[in-house]
Order: sequence, then C-alpha cells, then structure tokens
Amino acid sequence: MFYGLSKYIKNILPKRLFYRGLLIVAVPIVVMQITISLVFFDSLWIKTNSGMTRALVSEVKTFVDAYDNDETNKDFIIILFKEHLGFNIKYEKDKILPDKIPERWFSPVDRSLRRELKKKNLTYWFDTTNFKEVVDLKIGYSKGYFQFYIPRDRLTTSSARLFGLWITLPALLMIAVAIIFLKNQTRPITKLAEASERFGRGEDIDEFRPSGALEIRKAGLEFDKMRKRIIRHLNQRSEMLSGISHDLRTPLTRIKLQIAMIKDKSVVEKLSRDVDEMEKMLNEYLQFARSGAKDKTETFDISVLLEDICKKYEKPNIKYFLKERVYFDGRKNLISRCINNLIDNSLKFADNVELYLKKGRSTISISIEDDGPGIPQKEHQNVLKPFYKIDKSRSETKSSVGLGLAISSDVVKSHGGDLKFDKSSLGGLKVIISLPV
Repeated sequence: MFYGLSKYIKNILPKRLFYRGLLIVAVPIVVMQITISLVFFDSLWIKTNSGMTRALVSEVKTFVDAYDNDETNKDFIIILFKEHLGFNIKYEKDKILPDKIPERWFSPVDRSLRRELKKKNLTYWFDTTNFKEVVDLKIGYSKGYFQFYIPRDRLTTSSARLFGLWITLPALLMIAVAIIFLKNQTRPITKLAEASERFGRGEDIDEFRPSGALEIRKAGLEFDKMRKRIIRHLNQRSEMLSGISHDLRTPLTRIKLQIAMIKDKSVVEKLSRDVDEMEKMLNEYLQFARSGAKDKTETFDISVLLEDICKKYEKPNIKYFLKERVYFDGRKNLISRCINNLIDNSLKFADNVELYLKKGRSTISISIEDDGPGIPQKEHQNVLKPFYKIDKSRSETKSSVGLGLAISSDVVKSHGGDLKFDKSSLGGLKVIISLPV
C-alpha cells in the first residue's frame, strides 16, 4: 500500500529540479497563507460581522418598538435615527412585502442578517446586492412595512479585503524572488547537462567555465577534467592507429617494388593479392581511427544525402524510399561514412538492398534491409565490437577486419542515436538507425 502511494506521489511530482525547488518553497508559503486566512476569517472576520449584524438588527428592533409607542413623535424618531445612526427610513403604508428574497447562501453577510432577523421575530425582506453602498431592508409593520436604507459598512467591514490584499502580495513577492534565485541556481546545472550532452555526441565545446554553488562548481570542474582526459585518450588512440598504419605502408611499398622484379607471374599474382588485402586492412584501420574525428556540426537534408549515396553505387538492386525531406543537425561526413559502411556490408552478402527514411515526433529512423543470410540474434551485440567476426560465412573477404559495423555504431551513438538489428522483410538483415530530431 505504502509503496503504491509513494509511486503515485512520485509520478505526480514535477521531474525538473527547478519546479521541485519551487514546490519546496511555494507550498509552505501557500499553506501558511491559507491557514492564516482561515483563522482570520473564522475567528475575526465572521465574529466581527456577526456582532455588527446583531447590533444593527437590535437598532432596527428598537426603532420598530419605539415607533409603535403611541406617545412617541413618529417624525422625530425617524429624523433621530437618520442623524445618529445613518438610517434612511420611510414607512410604506398599505404595501405588501415582496414574496421572494434574493438569497445568497454562500454570503456570510446574508446568513448573519437572516439569522438575527429571525431571532427578533421580525417579518423581513432584504437585498444586499441591489445597491453598492447601502442595504435594502424592509420590515413588516401593521398594514405596510418600513423601508430601511442602511449603510453597508454597518453590516460588514472592509478590512477583510485589505487583509487578503496584504497577505497575497507578500506571498507573490516571495515566490517571485524564489523563482529568480532558483533560476540562478539551476542555470549552471542546465549548462553542465547541455555541455555533457554535446560532448557525448562528439561535438566541440568551448572551454567550460563552472559557475553556481560550490557543489555545482566542483561537479563542473570534474566534468572538465574528465572531458580533457577523454579527448587526450581519443587523440592518442587515433595517433597510434594512424602511426601504425603509416609505418606499415613503407614496408608494403618495398614489397610491391620487390614483387615487380619477380618474373614468375603466378607468384606475382598471389603476392599482389595478399598486398592488396593488407592495404585494405590498413585503410580500415585508418577509417576507424578517423571515426572520432571532430567534424563541424551542421544542418543538412539527410534525405538528399541518402539519395546521393544510393545514386553513387549506380546499381539497380539498391532501392531507396524517401517520402519527405528531413533536416538533421549533425556531422554530415560521419553520417555519410556510416551509411556507406552499412550498404557495403549488405552488398557483400546480399543481392538486393532497400533503404527507408521515416521521421517521427522525436526521432529520425533510417532502415537498411537486404536479402542476405542475416545475423543470428545472439550475435547482434557482438558484431558491434571492433575487430569481431562471426564466422567464415560472413567473412568472404579476408581483407575485412570487422570494423565496418563498429564504425557505424560509433558514429550513430556520437549523435545521440542508436543502432539495432532486426529481421528484414526481404528475408535477410534489417539495420535500424534511430537519430534524435
């Protein structure tokens, strides 16, 4: 039970730090203001209004009793109540009280006035809404009724509105100040998250300057140190692979020269084939080393890019289905290299290749399907590892070192996307690339 309640509360709570902080600040203020308002309304305002209404009805009852006395000067008592109590009184002879009272049951003033008039056993009719400054009150008497116009401030006090104003304005001011401070506190965290996201996609970021509270500054400094260590490691890896590949080209060139001097053509053909395979392997090493290269991010039409890639092959067995123009922010050269690797991989083992492009609400989906032998499901994660080969059936060319899919996966992940495998409708392998919009 408690687990379910806790889970429900977590689901309705805001997910962002700014709104959670605002909730922590605003909720106690709002609860305190509501509590104070209820206490004031119940203990002070309602009791004060009840006392004022009770006194007013007693004065009305006094007037009726005094007017009913035969020894009393009728005109004098009307003038007396008008001068000292502010009552505007007129006796309407041979008139009947209205039947229906415009009752407002939600109004504390109407409820108090109705209750006190009933206590005095008076026949009454009143309207507190017809006039802004006065209350229209009619009291039945003899064959007519008394028409009272009583100042509204005799029934209720305006301090409730002033109290509501003064209790609301400071609360709003405090919440506004809290919003400003929370914005300043969460802005460094947002900048750190944005920098981390951009760096995770492989983009160049300027020198990161930590700001904010001490804990946030420390996290920013540690992130900057980590970023520099990762960049240094990637540079060392690229330089090492490039250096090894470059150094191996020199002996390969000497081998080619020596092969050219051999007279036996059969031996020359075999050796040349082996040298060509070694050169292809070196090229794959260099391509893998350059996969982490920092190209500039740009906005480009990815549908045009895919169309150009497919047209360059000039093969009728490569079909593409691009229904709409889709624009993407990324590194164009790396995306092109990724698609080329996947198409080349399909062409090695399949006769027909189809490429699809779809755009969803939050992702761009690129699918490459073929009718080849496919990849066993248990090997889907392994083939994305560098230098991994499944078996000889997927390694028809000895020059392949198992870097094509690893490079493609690295490029997709550097753009914040994902690369997955599935069963193709053509019977072979389906490669699904998901990129964030």
